[in-house]
Amino acid sequence: MTYVLRRVAATLPVMAVVAILVFLLIHLSSGDPAALIAGDTATAEDIARLRGVLGLDQPLWSQFLLWIGRLSGGDLGTSIFTGVPVASLLAQRLEPTLSIALLTMTLAVLISVPLGVLAAHKAGSWVDRLVMIFAVLAFSTPVFLVGYLFIYGFAIKLGWLPVQGYVSLGKGFWPWLSHLILPCVNLSLVYIALLTRMTRATVLDVLHEDYIRTARAKGLGVVAVLGHAVRNAAIPIVTTVGVGIAFLIGGVVVSETVFAIPGVGRLVIDSVQRHDYPVIQSVLLLSAGMYVLINLLIDLSYRLFDPRIRA
Repeated sequence: MTYVLRRVAATLPVMAVVAILVFLLIHLSSGDPAALIAGDTATAEDIARLRGVLGLDQPLWSQFLLWIGRLSGGDLGTSIFTGVPVASLLAQRLEPTLSIALLTMTLAVLISVPLGVLAAHKAGSWVDRLVMIFAVLAFSTPVFLVGYLFIYGFAIKLGWLPVQGYVSLGKGFWPWLSHLILPCVNLSLVYIALLTRMTRATVLDVLHEDYIRTARAKGLGVVAVLGHAVRNAAIPIVTTVGVGIAFLIGGVVVSETVFAIPGVGRLVIDSVQRHDYPVIQSVLLLSAGMYVLINLLIDLSYRLFDPRIRA
């Protein structure tokens, strides 16, 4: 418990620095939301009046303290453009984004770990080379390019899957899944490549250890030996999965844009174009918090795999 409390306490200064940086980067960037809202025909007096209404005429330190005060009470603020609370906007867009993220990482783990283990077991063979060629191509090809190719091939030419959009899970499993297959497969390719290469490298190192030779000498089968190797190579693999989940946020933005999915990623793009400060600040802060939380969970998970840490 002491270890957990120390790790949690260490995240607090990180989040404080992130909050300051997010606020300064957003408010010091070019562009005036009041001018965008007022329109091209607005006078300078109209814009100044609107800035006063929105609270943008106050000093930065005053705006920052007000923002932190609202955050401490669980209030993410209100969108400048829509007048809707940011929490409500995020709740409306959360299901598509979570659906893409969970399906993408599930698909990536289920495919990459067996591929990496197979490549390590067949190291130096044509199977290993084929897996590595696939990994290099999947990792180096831009996500948006593969997405457009998927749309053209599977949606437009073959008509097997929808071109774009999103259907809620409440309206049926297949309509929901059919709209997510292309974006999730598209986004998962990068993570499949990354996890496959990491799994191959770590499992290959373990397969050269003395205890693996001993297990083989005792007559253990291939499946048992590989399972033993994967358990001992779990820490780097788990770390890569966790980092992949954290970096998945940026990939979701691209996929939601390409496939016109109304998720949090699209909300961020729209908010950046409008200079909607409260929405951008909240999303960036929550994303950073998620990244810190994932790294914390990775640190805590080491205790499950490494007996030296448990001791």
